Amino acid sequence: MRSHRHAARLTLEELAEASGVSVRTLSDLERGRSKGPQQRTITAVADALALEDDARKQLVELARDGRLRDHWTRPTGLCELPRPIDDFTGRAAELAWIDSLVHTAHTLGAPVVGLITGSAGSGKTTFAVRSAHALRPGYPDGVFFLDLFGMSQRPLAVDDALGQVMGALGVADQQMPADTQGRSSLYRALLRERRVLVVLDNAASEEQVRPLLPGEGAGRVLVTSRRLLAGLEGVRRLVLGPLPLPEATELLAGIVGERSAADGEAALARLAQLCGGLPLALRIIGNRLASRPGWSAFELAARLSDEERRLDQFKAGDLKIANAFGMSYEQLAPSARRVFRRLAVVPGRDFGAALAAVAGGTSIEDAWDALDELVDLGLLQDSTSGRYRFHDLVRLFARERLQEEESPAERDELTGRVTSWLLRTATTAGRWFEPAYGRPERPDADLAVLPSPEQADLWLRVNVANWLGAMRLAASSGQHAAVLDCAESMRWFSDRWIHGPHWHEVFTLGAQAAAALGDLAQHATQLNYLAWVQGIPLDSPDTMLRYAAEALDLAVRGGTTVQIAWSHHYTAIALRKLGRSEEAVASASQAAGMFKSLGDTDSYYASISNLGHCLRDGGRHDEALERYREAFALVSDEGSGMTASIAAHLRPYTLADLGRCLGLLGRRGEAITTLTEATTVMASFDSNIMQALALETLAALLEQEGRTDESRRAYARAAEVFDAIGDAEAHSRCHALATAAS
Repeated sequence: MRSHRHAARLTLEELAEASGVSVRTLSDLERGRSKGPQQRTITAVADALALEDDARKQLVELARDGRLRDHWTRPTGLCELPRPIDDFTGRAAELAWIDSLVHTAHTLGAPVVGLITGSAGSGKTTFAVRSAHALRPGYPDGVFFLDLFGMSQRPLAVDDALGQVMGALGVADQQMPADTQGRSSLYRALLRERRVLVVLDNAASEEQVRPLLPGEGAGRVLVTSRRLLAGLEGVRRLVLGPLPLPEATELLAGIVGERSAADGEAALARLAQLCGGLPLALRIIGNRLASRPGWSAFELAARLSDEERRLDQFKAGDLKIANAFGMSYEQLAPSARRVFRRLAVVPGRDFGAALAAVAGGTSIEDAWDALDELVDLGLLQDSTSGRYRFHDLVRLFARERLQEEESPAERDELTGRVTSWLLRTATTAGRWFEPAYGRPERPDADLAVLPSPEQADLWLRVNVANWLGAMRLAASSGQHAAVLDCAESMRWFSDRWIHGPHWHEVFTLGAQAAAALGDLAQHATQLNYLAWVQGIPLDSPDTMLRYAAEALDLAVRGGTTVQIAWSHHYTAIALRKLGRSEEAVASASQAAGMFKSLGDTDSYYASISNLGHCLRDGGRHDEALERYREAFALVSDEGSGMTASIAAHLRPYTLADLGRCLGLLGRRGEAITTLTEATTVMASFDSNIMQALALETLAALLEQEGRTDESRRAYARAAEVFDAIGDAEAHSRCHALATAAS
């Protein structure tokens, strides 16, 4: 009206005189205080303004819409939005998502619904309420909140939910349709005509929510649920996860208030970490500190560090985190409950469906169903790789349920079954890479199916925390033979995962198991493996020399020639690293001679390659080159006697040795060609020290040849590999050289 009056160059008084409508009424219309004038009033104004066609039609229809809105008078106190939490912290990206959702212009007629999901205690309701308060100015016709009681034994019935929201929208009881379809239709009509925001909290199912979703129009709906509600169509989804540690610490500081300075950031950060970033857990711990001024944050953190008692600490007044998890647990089918609580015995942080089936004592198909149900309720987190994991506090709740609902005998049987399965599967997978085994012919029928070395490799890597945890459990319960078998099966696989951080523990457990069994030969074997660990992943030559000497003593006492040879081999590596080149050459030569006489070609390859390294480091480059050429002939000749898979894996490393030695001899062209071939193949391998050294050598040779761009790229790649294996000094050196070359 104001824009039309201005276009007609009329004052309020002049329009009042022309239309016969009072100045006060016109002023209320223009200021939005009167949104539904009578038809005769708006007709008189339209006539006075000489409005025609679309302009007149629009004004008349807006007045009619206003009268329809005014027909429903909203009672106060119905579906009121709860008060916001003053210390709300973080979620900036999620709040921006909500803001974008409700304000973005959508295709004409498309409804706008935001679905917020997350596990128990993730702060869905608090977040939705905070968002609704922030959005309130954009919804002059009302912001409403309705708890659907989705986690209770009796969720709110759809008819009751519709009745409550429409009552808040001003529909009188006598005007309320009796059936669900009629109520839902009227509800959508009201949302089409009004700028309202409805928050539907704690939804139980798709069936409960669908009749409460808007159609076309200005109305918006936010839904929160622990369930994923995957059957809902046309909704935008937001998953609330745990808070990052800085935001979790900030929230905790906000809850405890002024005392946060005295507690100190370090103590609060530790508490936030033990809460796993879960807002409800942070709220409980913060409230406990705030209500007990004499408590120390550090002391409370120490109490929470005890896993056996941690869950009991998460209670403050009527808030108890176990109750929140328990509501989700009660929603599960009995079979899913059993799988959930039994997964608490899995040693690692994540697991696949095959291990879940073993723990649950069920088929793989039933395990998938149970896992889907657990993810749907937020009791498990899943990933695109098909792995599942607990939140730390949910795992403790699962352990509590296991202790409460199953007998000690049942728990012992379960732990034994899971431990056995993990050890046997890991041992079978590891033997894929042993020259004496190759593909296992008849693995146990209950084990995971690993039909290729690639799949065995993948299983061992993604399940390392599980099978290593099983080794610890088996060792603590005296299952020495199973532990030793598992450690022994990892020898050749460890060469494929050189910088794995766990090999020292694996072979230490193996050595302890062999000692407990009184097996001198295997004890020497495991000590030699520990010497290898000190040589490459840990780079501690003095410790390597000590392990090799201990292994040699046991091998001599046990009459194990092959382990005597390996002890000389590792002694040579340690001596070379310590700069004792002549002694290193002698030990390496002794090892090579012994392996050759044993007819062990795979081990002979390792010994002559090592002899080449010792000769190279001693400045005897021509002799080193001959040893490298002999090694290369072994990995290149299918009839050499080497295991084919081992030869294929080692060929690029042998090329790298050749290339580095050619470079030392000043034969740069041959060296560059050889190193380029080697590093190209190694690009698909795990990052390791041999790859990094080959790239750095190649970069230096290219620089000497004036091939600056190629040199820069090689230095940059070398820096990346050094960084990946944790060599900060070498990373900085190569990065600086790459920058200088550019």
